[in-house]
Amino acid sequence: MANFKLGFIGAGFIAKFQAKAMAQIRDVELAGVYALKGTEELAEIAKQSDIGTCVVYDSIAELCKNVDAVAIFAPNFARIQIMTEIVEAAKAGAPLKGIICEKPLGRTVAEAQQLVDLANEAKLPTAYFENQIFMKGIRAQMEQLAPVQQSMGPMALARSAEEHAGPHEGWFWDPTQQGGGVLSDMGCHSIAVGWFVLTPIGKPVTFLEPVSVSAVTSLLKWGVPKYRKQLLERMGVDYSKTPAEDFATGMVTFKNPETGQLVQAQFTNSWMYDKQGLRLLMDGLGPGYAFEQNSLRSPLEVFIGDDAAEAVADSETALEKATASRGLLTVETNEADLYGYVDEIADAVKCFRQGKDGFLNFAYGLEVTKLCQAAYMSAEKGQTVYLNDPATQEALKTYTSLIAQGRGAEVLNVD
Repeated sequence: MANFKLGFIGAGFIAKFQAKAMAQIRDVELAGVYALKGTEELAEIAKQSDIGTCVVYDSIAELCKNVDAVAIFAPNFARIQIMTEIVEAAKAGAPLKGIICEKPLGRTVAEAQQLVDLANEAKLPTAYFENQIFMKGIRAQMEQLAPVQQSMGPMALARSAEEHAGPHEGWFWDPTQQGGGVLSDMGCHSIAVGWFVLTPIGKPVTFLEPVSVSAVTSLLKWGVPKYRKQLLERMGVDYSKTPAEDFATGMVTFKNPETGQLVQAQFTNSWMYDKQGLRLLMDGLGPGYAFEQNSLRSPLEVFIGDDAAEAVADSETALEKATASRGLLTVETNEADLYGYVDEIADAVKCFRQGKDGFLNFAYGLEVTKLCQAAYMSAEKGQTVYLNDPATQEALKTYTSLIAQGRGAEVLNVD
């Protein structure tokens, strides 16, 4: 079987992480990249990892002509333009078998809907990349607990948290470019995995019907003048003028359409988690059973004393978003696999070869976007948003949060 040729649009942090994941998958190669910066570094990573000859292309159209599928790993604000160019290339004869888009699908419901419509116009299969649903721990607990669920009933409560000390690049911090703050950036992960965990075994990923969302958004660390100044100096983003939330928490209530049972998914996300580094914490509770996963529980730890710390060049060699290079450090030996990147790429390639959507498609990404935006709406209003209300459904179609508009000072406590 010939290798499946994958092309990347974007060469930043997530693209490099996905390249590491590809080294663990057979019969797929990184055949090309188009990006405004970072292309040569990504091509060198591909060469050193032996995952293909990553050709740097001057346009999206040329990339699409020479690969089997493209993956959009570019910043959120560029998604619509990129997708439009992909569709134009497909109409012009580019032999694409599918399109991948990294989360979130859109900064608003309207943007996410536009990506769905463009993919339908091109008549191409899609894969929405939500890596946490592909985490082996999440899949393993579902397999292990399947007979228990059949006997005792499905889970009733899921709790999911993703937290770290903040993003790598300035545009992530800029709510007008990114689409918000931590809720837009990471809340989509936690809401999606909570929905997935609560879904009864064997049912489609959108089987449970969203009923309501209640959420709170806060600016707890990066609005303090001292840290606001650090952020401005480091990232060029001024939270005295256009702040975004660095903490968000809330609850999504779902209904089982067959039994009428209500179940709930709690989510918590922050950019102010100043501990070892990125933490993914998930648990689920059912009648008489439970599971828990914590990405910071590793079988490997290392200790680096003060004298030795000067020799450590990059603390992130141990753990994504690591904030320390000394003391007792958690080390994850295979983050790309732990976080689900390996399996989500393998799924997309397998499905595209068969001419069908990935396990999660753009339509699913649109539904997650609706839930995230409903959470922003709830936080702005200070009340629960009911998703079965026709007026709410209509309002979400054109809704842009105050934070995403650059008006976060109106809803966040900024001195």
